[in-house]
Order: sequence, then C-alpha cells, then structure tokens
Amino acid sequence: MQTGLNIYTSNRLEILAKQLAQTAREPLSSPFIPETIVVQSLGMERWISMELARHNGISANCYFPFPNKFLQDIFAKMIPDLPDDSPFDSAVMAFKIMKILPECLFVPGFESIKTYLQDDINRLKLFQLAEKIADTFEQYLVFRPEMIFAWEEGRQEKDPAHRWQAHLWRELVTGNEEKHRAYLRKALFEKIRKNEVPHKVLPQRVSLFGISYLPPFHLDAFSQLAQLTAVNFFILNPCMEYWADIAADFEIKNIKSKYSETKKIKEKYNETNISFDELHLEQGNSLLASMGRLGRDFFKLISDFDCEIVELFEDQSCHNILSGIQSDILYLREGNHKKESRDVAQAEMEDLSVQVHSCHSPMREIEVLHDNLLAMFENDPKLLPKDIIVMTPDIETYAPYIHAVFHAQPDETLRIPFSIADKSIKKQSRIIETFLLILDLKQSRLEVSSILALLESPAVRAMFDLTDSDMEWVELWIKETNIRWGYDALSKKKMGIPAFQENTWKAGLERLMLGYAMPGGGINMFSGILPYDHIEGSNVKTLGKFCEFTSCIFKWEKELEKRRTLREWGEAFINILDQFFMPHEDTEREIQFLRNIFKDLEEKERISGYENKIGLEILRYYLQHIFEQELTSSGFISKGVTFCAMLPMRSIPFKVICLIGMNNDTFPREYRPLGFDLIAQKPQIGDRSKRNDDKYLFLEAVISARKKLYISFVGQSIQDNTKIEPSVIISELIDYIEKRFALPDNFIKDILVTRHRLQAFSPEYFQQDSKLYSYSAENFLACKSFLKHHVNQNFINEGLPAPSDDFRNIEIETLYTFFAHPVKFLLQRRLGVYLDKSADTIDDKENFNINGLEKYKIEQDLLKNRLFGHKPDDMLSVQRATGLLPHGNVGKVRFHEMSDDTDIFAKQLENITKGEESTSLDIDHEIAGFKITGKNADIHEQGLVIERYAKVKAKDYLRAWIYHLLLCTIGDSGCPPKTTLIGSDLVFEFNPVENPQEILEHLLQIYWRGLSEPIHFFPATSYKYAHLFCVDHKFQYDALKNARKTWKGNDFMAGESDDLYFDLCSREIDPLDEQFEKVSIEIYKPIFKHGREVMTVS
Repeated sequence: MQTGLNIYTSNRLEILAKQLAQTAREPLSSPFIPETIVVQSLGMERWISMELARHNGISANCYFPFPNKFLQDIFAKMIPDLPDDSPFDSAVMAFKIMKILPECLFVPGFESIKTYLQDDINRLKLFQLAEKIADTFEQYLVFRPEMIFAWEEGRQEKDPAHRWQAHLWRELVTGNEEKHRAYLRKALFEKIRKNEVPHKVLPQRVSLFGISYLPPFHLDAFSQLAQLTAVNFFILNPCMEYWADIAADFEIKNIKSKYSETKKIKEKYNETNISFDELHLEQGNSLLASMGRLGRDFFKLISDFDCEIVELFEDQSCHNILSGIQSDILYLREGNHKKESRDVAQAEMEDLSVQVHSCHSPMREIEVLHDNLLAMFENDPKLLPKDIIVMTPDIETYAPYIHAVFHAQPDETLRIPFSIADKSIKKQSRIIETFLLILDLKQSRLEVSSILALLESPAVRAMFDLTDSDMEWVELWIKETNIRWGYDALSKKKMGIPAFQENTWKAGLERLMLGYAMPGGGINMFSGILPYDHIEGSNVKTLGKFCEFTSCIFKWEKELEKRRTLREWGEAFINILDQFFMPHEDTEREIQFLRNIFKDLEEKERISGYENKIGLEILRYYLQHIFEQELTSSGFISKGVTFCAMLPMRSIPFKVICLIGMNNDTFPREYRPLGFDLIAQKPQIGDRSKRNDDKYLFLEAVISARKKLYISFVGQSIQDNTKIEPSVIISELIDYIEKRFALPDNFIKDILVTRHRLQAFSPEYFQQDSKLYSYSAENFLACKSFLKHHVNQNFINEGLPAPSDDFRNIEIETLYTFFAHPVKFLLQRRLGVYLDKSADTIDDKENFNINGLEKYKIEQDLLKNRLFGHKPDDMLSVQRATGLLPHGNVGKVRFHEMSDDTDIFAKQLENITKGEESTSLDIDHEIAGFKITGKNADIHEQGLVIERYAKVKAKDYLRAWIYHLLLCTIGDSGCPPKTTLIGSDLVFEFNPVENPQEILEHLLQIYWRGLSEPIHFFPATSYKYAHLFCVDHKFQYDALKNARKTWKGNDFMAGESDDLYFDLCSREIDPLDEQFEKVSIEIYKPIFKHGREVMTVS
C-alpha cells in the first residue's frame, strides 16, 4: 500500500479536479473498494462527481465523507466497542449538562451561573445555557484538546471566574473519558506510533478536495494517517508565491504600535534595539493580505508538514479588470497605475468583468440582477444558466424575491431557469411550519386566527377532509357565532380573566350543533344555548368534520400542558403527526424527517441519561433550533442559475459569480463570543473566525469567477434616497480597483458602480444613451403610461351596447337598488365587475363596546321582537348568547340603553299605525315599455308605512319615493296615496302626487340610460346639492361647494368618493359637473315638492 502525504496546490480548481481524476485512474486493490474523497460541502461533492465523470468518462463508487465523519469512521474501526452515537455529541452533552449543572450550583465558582438561573421557572434558561456550554466544550475538544486533558488530570484554570468549566467537564466526562474525539485522536496517534493500526481499517487512498481550512486537530490526524496510507490534499491557493508572512494594513499598524512601546522600554534600560525596517514586514497584495488571513494561517500550518508539494499554477493573463485582480493576487504584487505603465492598468470603458450595483431594496436587487443576466446571455450566446451562481449572505430573505422575479416572468423568452439551495427546512416545509403552530397552542389563547391558520395547511385539511368550500362555511359560522378565543369560561378563569362563556369555542360550537337539532328563531334558547338557525342538511358533514378537527385541537392543547421525558415527548410528537397530517407523496420526505428527529429523542435520553420530565418550552426551542440549522440539500448546481448561501469552502468555479445582498450590516458576519469562551479569550493560529471565514470566502469568489464578478447591495435608502455604504469588503475592492486601474478622463468608480433607480419603470431604463437598461415589457408599458400626456377620461369612455329586454322586467326593489348606487349596479349587472372590499378579517378580540353594524343588528333584533310582544328583559340572555354584547355589566348597560331607545321608537311606530296589523299590496304594472312587479308591504289604514330604526339617509328617501310613486300610479288599490317614512331621527310624509306616472317614466328613462353609461348621480352628494339649491335656495356655486364636501369627506368622515365603484369610474374626472347638477335636481326636486318632515325625534 502506498503511503505518504502529497499536497497539490493551484489557483484553479479545474486543474486540481483534473489532477484528482488522474490520481483516481490508478486502480485500488479491488474494484469494490470506494475512492475516498473528503469534502466540506454537498455542493463540492456534486461538482467533483461531475468533473470526475467528465475527465474519466464515469464517476462511480466514490465515498464523500466530511472530515469529522471520516475521522469518526476511523475511530470506530479502531475501537470496535465505540458506540455509534457519541456521548459527546453537542445535543447529548446539552441534556447531560442540564442534568448535572443544577447539582453543581452550590459548588464554589458557580455563583454567577446560580444567579443567572435563579428565576428560571420552566428551566428553559437552564437548557439554553447548557446548549451554549455544550457547543463551547465541543469546540474545546477540537481547538484546545490539551486543555481538556489538563482538566481531566485535575488542573484548574488560572482565572477563578472560569474554574467552574473544568469542574463541570470532569463531571460530564466521568465514565466516558475514552470516548471523546480528543482522546480518540490521541489513541489513534499512539497506535500509529506503535504500528498497531490494522491496514484494513484504513482506506487505501484518501483525497481531501476543495477544503480551504482545517483545524490543527484534523491536519495532524491526516498527517499521521499519511504514515499508513496515501493522503492527498488538493488545495486552492490564490497565490503562487510564499505568502504566509504577509500582513494586512491593520496588522502592520498594530505591530508598529507594539514596536514603538517596546522601543521606548528598551531605550529606558539602554538595551539594544532593532529598527522597524529590520522586521521585514511585507504586505504583498493588499487584497490578499486583508482577506486571506484564514488561508494564510492554513498554509502556514501545512508548510510545516513533511510532504511533497506539487504546484499546478496556471499563468493568469491580464485582459480586463477581473483578470488583472486575479493576476495581482497570483503573483503577489500591488499594482498601481500611477507608478506602472502596464497595459492592464488602462481599463476599457466597456469592461464589465467586475460590476457593482447599488439598489434601494432586495426586491430591486433581484430585478436588476434579472435584467443583467439577460444582457449577459444576449452578449455571450455560449453562456448558459448553469454557468452562473448567485450567492447571498441571507438566502432566507432573498428567496421570496427570487421566486417573485424569476418565476413570475410573463414572457417565456425572458424566463431564466433557476434553483435555490441552502434554505432552512423550517422555511421551506409547510409541514414543519404547521407542526410548530400546533405546539404553540400551549402558549396561545386559542384565538380564532391561530386555529384557522392550521387549516391553511393542505395536509391538515386533507386529514380532516375539509375542502375549500367547506372552509368558506366554517369561516362564515365562526363569524356569525362570534367565536373569538378561549375554549370555555373555565379556561378564561385559569388565565385570571372573568369566566364569561360568550365568544368561546365551546359557546360557538354548541350553538352550531344545537342549531342542527332544533330551530331557535333567533329567540328560543335551550339550556342557555341559542341555536344557530342556518345549518342546513347539506352542511352537516362539514360541521362534523370541523368539530372533529377542533376536538383534536382542544385535546392536544391540554396534552401539551403536561411535562414529559424526552422519550415521551417523542411519542407525543409522532402522535400529533399521525392525527393532523395526511401522508402524501409530496410531504412524505418532510414527515419522515420529523419522525426521525422525534425517534431520536429517545436515543438522546438514553445516551445522556436525562430522564427528568420537562415542559414543552424546552422541546419547542430545541426543535426550532434543529429546523433552522437543517438546510435543504437540493438545488445546487442544476441546469439553471444556482442561488445559494455564502458558505465557507464553496470555491467552485463558474463563468459568472454574482454576490447579492453585500450590505454593510450583513457581510462579513460579526461573531460575539460567549463571556466564558476560553478560545476567544486566548486565540491561537488555526482558530476559526466567522469574519475571517467570510473574507476568505469573498476572496475565493473573486479568484473563482472566470468571466464576470457581479456584486449588488442595498446602497440607497428607500425612504429618502440617501447613500448607504456597502460591506467594508466591497469598499475595499472598489478602492483597490481605483488604485490599480485607470480610465482616460474618467473616474473608474463611475464606470464600476451603477446606482439604480427606485422604480423598475423609471424612464432612464428605456433611454437610448442611458447606462441603465431593462428587458421588461411590463415596465416599458408602465413607463410609457407614465410619460404619455395624461388625458382625463372615464373608466367607461363610450357607452355600452343597449341592454337586453330582460332588463325591462324589473322588480321594485331592483329599481331602488339602481338609484341607491347607479354605478355599482352598472358594473355588476352589465360588466360583472365586483369591487366590494374583501370580507372582514376574523377578529380575535371580544367586543368591549358596541358600535356600527353590530349595534345596528342588535337594535333591529330588539325592535322586531318588541313589535312581536317580547319583553326586553327576556332578550338580554339571547343577545348575550349571540356574542355581540360586551361582557359583564358593560354589556348589560349598553343593552338596556339600546332597549330603551328601541322601545321609544316602537311606541312611536305604534302611534302612527294605531297598532293595526299591516297588509300588503301586490304590484304588477306596465309603464312606458317596462313591467314593474313586486309587493308593497306594510300597508295601513292611513297609507304605506316604511320604517327603519336608523337615521334617515338619502337612500331611504329614494326607496320610500319609488314605492310611493308606484302606490300613486296604481290608483284604485284601496290604499290612500300617502307614504310615511319613519326613522330614528325623523318622520317624513309623502303626499299624493298629481303626475306620478310621468315622474316614474322619467326615473325609468334614467335607469335605462344608466345601464349603458355611468350616471353622475351620487345619492348623498346629490341630496346635499339638491336640498341646498331647491329647499334652502342657495346659489348654485354655494350649493355645489358644500356638496363637494360631502363628496370628498374629511379627516373624520369618509366621503362618498371613497366608494370603490364611484372612485373607479370618476377618479380621472370631476363628476360634479352639469350632468350631476341636472340629474340631482330632476330626481330630488319632486321628493322635496311632495314630501315634508312632520316630526323630529330627539
């Protein structure tokens, strides 16, 4: 078996892949032995597989472990009885620490932790702290193994504030001292030294590919393994020169500062001193020195190994800005056009190899990116979507915008195929999202919105067989039974709230079920329950399915209150899956993922030994953390553009690399170490730093871009367009390019950075000589619409064709409906346009006062029942059962106030009608080619009586007038031609009309015209104008001015123009024109002439 350590370095990953393919061609001892290639990401695994297939014709029987998994496999083979699941897994340690830590709180040194945990009621803080400690200990095992061994030998930390860590570790490791990775690595080294490692436990060849960094822990392990097998490193090296000793500007400044202090001390004691120049500090290339610290330290570590280093660098020609940067880095030089005359220093005006785009928002970034990708495809026909990768520090934020722009392109020729990788499974899975909502029931008040949110999941609906039409009924029932929150009165009492049954789920569901069993007529109660009268036979199944769903909800809301062990929680969660989610091929993977996690809870309990019963809060936090950390593995390197997160060691070459979201507050990532993190307090070479990781990741992106490097960031405020600086790394790159390259008579920054407009339809994107451009036909049309001469015009410019004769057969109420809102009638009946506002959202709060429509409903019920002879006191319990009244004494007082008012109105109505029962008059009358049918109800001895317990509005006058005209037109009907309109504020009488048929014919002409074009008649505004002009005898100008106030409204009252239908048909014109004045007077003047107010109700 071949042995030894070989390191292959190159500035191009393609060359390293070719060398790997050549190495893999050398056969192993058996075709059944896999080729072991250690990688650090699934994306790299996929890319290598494709490259091996391209070079060797096939890629098969390759094993791609991560470094930790590879070493764990070696440890397991070396120690046969090593458990598959390590007791030093971070999650296992967290639960074990959670068990141990409370017992240590009284040990000297744990005072600060005891203080932190003193108000930890549900032990969530204990678990969160245990999790942080476990993560820190896991880092110690890799980065400070010597410290771990020292602790196990009984040595203490010098700092008393941290001695508790050594004590806690000794408690944690007791009985498992030989199972953590630091000991296993030490044992491996000992066996290698004694030549006791069987060759069969090692792969015949190990290749580590595309790994930019490994801790000394792993490097030493692979170095030792190289004594027994062939170990090949394939490392991307941005620079062919030795650059392990270069220093960035800030490092040089720090060294100068320390040098100056040392020099002063030595001069004080007359000691010899060396000059600063004798330190031989080199910066080399400023970009490499600033961003390459991670790689610099890594190469410094591997340079100490006894190995063969094979350099496979490729000369980098300089033909544009991007290649010039890569060349400078490769040859470790700091270019400056002021000092050098190389051709590359003169950048071309059309050089777009490096682009920086400043936008106003993430959405605009994606829109600009889409246009720029289309431009790249147009300029380079050989460029394919798969040749492009788009990386962002925050893929979760940008994913919705990516879908909105790339997936919703109406023009197929402009649609770019794409895939999104690295999204957390929590964000992508509806099953997980809904499962977490179910867990949240414990901390909720069972609000209607939270319960209905569960039914937005298709899997939950399928489990309970609830269709979309079923859900429409369910939402209607919830609204009309006024369910708001809480299971019942007792559940409210447990929350410290008065135990009112109204507005609870139990109250509403009992009304629904009783309504199917018996009618209530809106007044007849049974055992304190008011039946809901609108449950029809066809809806019973829907009600049954919904009740089954709510039963499961209420059951689990109580079950989740219990405390359980980890194993018991796992079983409970699996039961939730079985009871709420219908398996389907689209969700099978997500459900199985959850099952595996829940089953693993039992293993966590067994390994950690934590058998205490804990509350849901801890498990909810634990599961959410898992879901957020678990990334989807699909979507990387597909046939389309790949969108992914900016993760370390993803230095895969692409023709075009795009970096979006490069904002100052996002990249590079800041990491605030824990106060007890000893690694952060005493850093060493080889320690990880998220900030250095991100810097090196950016550097690798720069050298991996083959044709273009595209960068965008939010660089302008969406509120006031003020400038926002990009990531400090982007600023550093721009400064380097400005120093390195020159343009005749131009600042290169003006060419490099493009500042975009707030709106995608800005005219500047469609001007011939503009730097900005767009491929969007929609935005072009919007721009044209914005720029063209604005002509005021109606929504309906030309009249519609004449309506069919069916519209000549009209009911009385339909004729009134037209005059109550002519424009709405036209749009709905002729065009099928419905602009009504969406249904009111379901409210989660009970009524604390009674106003508006709900007050009107109660008052109408009270009036109706009062006229039927029911006593007001009998109605209080009924109104409470509806859930409309405020709870307690407030509702009682408001009820009696409304009851007293309706009683006064009822007595007034009885005085007018003399308490006689009303009769009705059937109408079937032909006039001017129209046939009017209907019924005149509420006929009394003194004439027609129309009542409405509300303030009289313009529409009420119109309704009474139309009915009165028909009463007068019919003539010999046995009813006096007199109509009385009774409202809560006034009584209005219509006297006999001399020419009712003529007036009615004129109204029918307006009706017929209004079926073809919008009539400028607006009931309230027209009434205001006509009354001022005809009754108050105001001048036309003054009447119109005051009417316009009714039309426009003010800060305290909506105007009639706010109506959606009126707004649509008149937003571009002034509708209060001559037609408005003429029609208003024609309709209302006869009303004022033949009617009079006979009583005002105070």
